[in-house]
Amino acid sequence: MIKALTANAKGEPFQISEYDPGELGAKEVEIKVSYCGLCHSDLSIWKNEWGISHYPLIAGHEVVGTISAVGNSVKHLKEGQKVGLGWFSGSCMTCPTCMGGDHNLCGEAEQTIIGRHGGFADRVRAESEWVFALPDALDFTKAGPLFCGGITVFNPFVINNIKPTDRVGILGIGGLGHLAIQFAAAWGCEVTAFSSSPDKEDEAKELGAHHFVASRDPKEIEKVANSLDMILVTINVPLDWEPFLAALRAKGKIHFVGAIPEVKVGFFSLLPGQKSLGASPLGSPATVIKMLEFCARHDIAPIVEEMKMSELNEALERLESGKPRYRIVLKNNL
Repeated sequence: MIKALTANAKGEPFQISEYDPGELGAKEVEIKVSYCGLCHSDLSIWKNEWGISHYPLIAGHEVVGTISAVGNSVKHLKEGQKVGLGWFSGSCMTCPTCMGGDHNLCGEAEQTIIGRHGGFADRVRAESEWVFALPDALDFTKAGPLFCGGITVFNPFVINNIKPTDRVGILGIGGLGHLAIQFAAAWGCEVTAFSSSPDKEDEAKELGAHHFVASRDPKEIEKVANSLDMILVTINVPLDWEPFLAALRAKGKIHFVGAIPEVKVGFFSLLPGQKSLGASPLGSPATVIKMLEFCARHDIAPIVEEMKMSELNEALERLESGKPRYRIVLKNNL
């Protein structure tokens, strides 16, 4: 039996329960959970904000732990190995998208906390292709958020072919943005941080930003007009995007990873400079591995607050109030 924290209906408190996972699949691994990050997506799924939730719900999709069992077809992982698991827990492995290396775009991709049981538990299972060995240089206690928040902001640098000579803007300095700034700086880019919170300027620069711009002041944004190759949007609130499009150089791109319900821009703000909008979900297994190696090489880690997993309900309240700086990690004590 697996012990877990379960919400029986939308927005109901999580309570300790047990479930029988059945026989381990041939391509599955079982992870003994050590830490699990608390992501804003867990909050959204708990409250069914996206209309895709299933209950009873066992959330948690930023898992690090050790492998406790492997299926008989798994060859690249072994018991006792330190590993991580993120938003995806499986993909079909046979469609043209998977065969092309874009497993994260698979139409049949399995999501760790949608219609299955996630990582706010003492153990969790997943298909082995979405379970990743942790480099020794990574801090085990902080690594969990890399498997959702980290790969979400790392993937745009890969798929947009960002170069060290590029100038990159990061909009939002929170759970996603504070990691994006570190990635951009280590990539070698000139980094401009945009935030509505002036008190974050010093911290943004400590994380690697070269410049700081007040994101709700059009006159401040005008000062960086025609200067950026990509603006990575990590917030989930709508803004007037015209000043940000003006901040792009020719062929520049605004890339969204924050879950903004609707984006409105003028066509002629895009056409003359051949500018574009884009978005992406996390990254492929190959890109996750690259991210982990990049983090180990450049000593990149999320800034975390540690709480006990049994304090999940209190942690959700803290997250909803916007208090964490910048990610909450729950240490398993179930």
